[in-house]
Amino acid sequence: MKLKDLLKHVKICTATADLEQEITGVSYDSRATQPGDLFVAMTGFAVDGHDFIPKAMEKGAVAALCEKAPAGGTPYVQVENARQALAAVGAAFYGEPAKKMTMVGVTGTNGKTTTTYLLKSILEKAKGAKVGLIGTNQNMIGDEVIPTERTTPESFELQKLFAQMLERGCTHVVMEVSSHALALDRVYGVHYQTGIFTNLTQDHLDFHETMENYCDAKALLFQRCDYGVVNADDAWTARLMQHSTCKALTYAEHANADLRAENVELAADHIAFTAVSGEERVPVQVNIPGGFMVYNTLDVLGAAMTLGVSLQESAAILAEVSHVKGRVEVVPTPGTDYTVLIDYAHSPDGLENVLNSVKGFAKGRTVALFGCGGDRDKTKRPKMGAIAAQIADFVVVTTDNPRTENPADIIADILPGMAGYDTPYEVVENRVEAIHYAMDHARSGDVIVLCGKGHETYG
Repeated sequence: MKLKDLLKHVKICTATADLEQEITGVSYDSRATQPGDLFVAMTGFAVDGHDFIPKAMEKGAVAALCEKAPAGGTPYVQVENARQALAAVGAAFYGEPAKKMTMVGVTGTNGKTTTTYLLKSILEKAKGAKVGLIGTNQNMIGDEVIPTERTTPESFELQKLFAQMLERGCTHVVMEVSSHALALDRVYGVHYQTGIFTNLTQDHLDFHETMENYCDAKALLFQRCDYGVVNADDAWTARLMQHSTCKALTYAEHANADLRAENVELAADHIAFTAVSGEERVPVQVNIPGGFMVYNTLDVLGAAMTLGVSLQESAAILAEVSHVKGRVEVVPTPGTDYTVLIDYAHSPDGLENVLNSVKGFAKGRTVALFGCGGDRDKTKRPKMGAIAAQIADFVVVTTDNPRTENPADIIADILPGMAGYDTPYEVVENRVEAIHYAMDHARSGDVIVLCGKGHETYG
């Protein structure tokens, strides 16, 4: 593809590169650069991609796309924002696949994965659609599973994934859109038919620093979609939608909203309620427990409405869904008289939700096994310790993705939050050993909740 065609949606400041030359590939990591590539230099938090332009040129790059003109005679195209330019170049390189499918984006602190899976099921069964899914658990093209390393891939890889989905017949894409992806322009240029907002609670403040910044990053989604399906019970929704350009459909359990849940019933193995939209009243049952599932179901029902699926049809489909991987998922433990659940809860609100839900149906003790991720917001660690000690009957504090931090230091940050509570707890740093400990000390009727790392496999 000619360089000028790659840059057709990019505002160029200056250029010394030959815009008529052929580009055979695009790279933004000099280690992966191939001969014939356009190298995109982005300024990161730890390193500056401009420093690697010489290395990329040595490996055969034919030009650099950058914010700062490189030294020497390197052919370059200078732009104001290299991250946005990479997203636009990726879309052009792969033939703008997102414009040829119906795009749905889901953002929020909790509930994104559950929402995407449930909506995928509705679209497949109600519309006969082939649906691509992009999320925390995994990426999927129809029924084919593609492992993933981050919630939303870098923009160029994301466009490649869109192209693969389109090539394999996908008509719809349902994707989790993280605040990082929005703030770092990984989804720049993607327009969504429907955007969904689940909720906003403390998470990722190591990156966003304030809740206001966190909210404003997520708000970008609602400036890039036709319909916004948003939680009217969430205190951050007003700020989120302040500068939105979409038509809003609100949902709630308590506030006045376009779509409401009434007569809510919570059970050990399901939730049930009446979905109310105008004069329409539809009974809904989903075979996944937890009070938070009311919201996860409402946002799916609302999104389906914006995509042409009736409440009645969506409710019938949701009644057949058994579970979502890694979300209040039962782990088979044959021959035991206790229950083990996996849930991805890794924020204070997520932990509180799942433990309160389990507390409502556990015949014995509610046992919480959890840790906190390393190199992330440290202020939530004692908060999660306090929540676990306040709600659970027994707590096992362990490791959860320490990354570059010492696991013992992370645990030391959690424990002060548990002070002042009489709840017994045990610290077992090794997560596998911690799981064995919890199971070895389980009592009849106990429910052990393995929190965090919900979608990963255990040794």
